[in-house]
Formats: sequence, C-alpha cells, structure tokens
Amino acid sequence: MSGAPTNEGLTRRRLLGQSAAALAGLAAGAGIVSVPRAASGAPADVTFQLGWIISNGQIGEIVARSLGYFEAEQINLKIAPGGPNVDGVNIVASGSAQAGNLSSSPSLMLARAGGIPIKCFAVGYQEHPFTYFSLPKNPIRTPKDMVGKKIGTQGTARILLRALLAKHKINESDVKVLIMGSDMLPLLNGQVDAVTGWLTNASALQPLGPERIDLRLWDAGIQLYANLYYATDETIQKHADVLARFTRAAAKGWQYTQQNPEKAVDLLVKAYPNLDRDAELDAIKPVLRFSFTKTTAAKGWGTMEPGVWEQQLRVYEELQQFKGAAPKVADVMTDSILQATAGARPKIG
Repeated sequence: MSGAPTNEGLTRRRLLGQSAAALAGLAAGAGIVSVPRAASGAPADVTFQLGWIISNGQIGEIVARSLGYFEAEQINLKIAPGGPNVDGVNIVASGSAQAGNLSSSPSLMLARAGGIPIKCFAVGYQEHPFTYFSLPKNPIRTPKDMVGKKIGTQGTARILLRALLAKHKINESDVKVLIMGSDMLPLLNGQVDAVTGWLTNASALQPLGPERIDLRLWDAGIQLYANLYYATDETIQKHADVLARFTRAAAKGWQYTQQNPEKAVDLLVKAYPNLDRDAELDAIKPVLRFSFTKTTAAKGWGTMEPGVWEQQLRVYEELQQFKGAAPKVADVMTDSILQATAGARPKIG
C-alpha cells in the first residue's frame, strides 16, 4: 500500500471507541453478516472494503477482477475504497462488506481487543514495509543510532517507535519525537534526523534520493504483518466457501502480477487513471518483494505464521495497548481459508 497507512487508525483510544458503536449495531441486528446470492449456484456479490484509498497494495485484486478471475469463481467483486473518514472495520463488522483489507496487523489486534469480532484469514505482505528513513550525512542504520536524535513519525505510529526502543532497551527520553504527516520535508530541511513511511510509497520517497538510508521496523525486530485480509467470525464460519473462492481469485491475480509486473501496472492504472504509471512501476518491485518471500515459496501466497502473530500480541500487551486481557492468536487469525485454498495459492518466493 502506497498511501499513509497509519491514518487507518492504529491508536487504541480510537479503535476502542469505535468498537462500542460496532457492538451496538450488532446487538440491534445490524451485524447479521450475509453474502448476497441471487439464487442457488448464482454468483455471490462480495464487497471488499479497504482501510485506505486504492493503491498498489490492491494490485492483485485489480488484476484478478480485470482478467475475470473473480468472475470465474462466481464472485461479483466490488472494491470499496476507504480513507480518513471511512471506518472500514465497522463497515465489515456491520455486514455491509463481506471482507476487508487492513494496512497493518495492530489495527486488527486492537479492534479484536475492543470487542469487534473480526479475524484475519490471509496476509498480503509477509513483512511490513514500515521504515525509518535517514540521509547519508546523518545516517540511522540501527536503533542505537536513534539515541540523541529527532525522529519524525505519524501520531498513530508513535507506538511502533516505543516498541522499537523497548525491544533494544533504549530509554524513550533519549529520543526526541516530532509528530508529522506523510511528507518527507521535515527530513530534507533538517527538522528531524529520520522520518517514517512505507517502502512501497515510491512517489513519496523520490525526494530523498537513491542514497537514503533505510531502517526497516521488521529488520529491527518488530515484525508486523501488512495488507491483511479479514472478515467477521460469522462470515468465516458460515460463508467459508465464498471466502475461499475470493482467496483463490486474489491469489491468481497476485501470481499474474508477480509474473507480469508491467502488464499488471497497466491494468491497475487503466482501472484507476488517477495513479501515476511511472511511480507504480517503481513501486511494484518492493510490493512484490514483500508479497513473495521464502515463506510464500514454502506455503503459498497469503500464508501467515502463528508465531509472528504471537510476537505482535506480546509486544502490544507489554506496552499496555490492550484494555483488559490481550487477544489470543486464535482470536485474531484463522488458517481455515488458507487450508481450503492450499492447492490454488502459488508457491512463489
């Protein structure tokens, strides 16, 4: 995803506040989740709700829709964009959308801790692209290099910096934090020594030049997932066949993208002409690098590891981000859809 993912709402306060509204709707009957079907054996209408605006993070689904892969699986797919004023989690929880996409795994963990009954059934990015960027004249190559420095980050991503510092036993008082948006200007004008963003956001990174220094959160020991596919517990239980068909079509679209990246970008830009083709061609390499790893080579596109989820939950529990008991791994993920589609998900890495 090339947009600013942290705008999706990673903060505990916002998600816990939203959960009350979602649960109220569920109690009133608004959360009865169904997958509309015209008749037995007819195509299913599936709304895929994004957490943010459309970007290269959804290129596989765009390709699959453009090439008829969803149609072949008898799915009429509608992709519903998100944005700063769209609460995608509650839209899915209410039953208005049958599946959703979240930019970062903490969003799902915090929603689940707040009582929203959603669960991840596949993962798009095996390694999170979130990165600390610095310049060669003042490089930050390791977390220890942050001591005495000013770090610019989004307000909702401040918890990630706290997790990183705690992981490497660095006092928070030893690092100055400046809350910023997605603009890289604070780094260029010397206001901060590092800024944060996603490695897949090629257009935003262009002003930093090719010599910039990248310190990925994943490489520094805080391993989160990105581009999560999720649905409600009820949809997973009652409409697993539809989610499996959705996953098979999406996997085929991502396989085509991996094998034909330039053609895939052309299909993306044709579907969404507001996107810049040159920027998307630059971004497709990191997008595919995060989507296809040694893990997907062994277990197929979309796979996820319970151990990675367990580590994420432990970090957020230690930082007291959950109200009450922390969710368990089984609360936030299921491998049932992955198992049902094991033979259809490409093993590429």
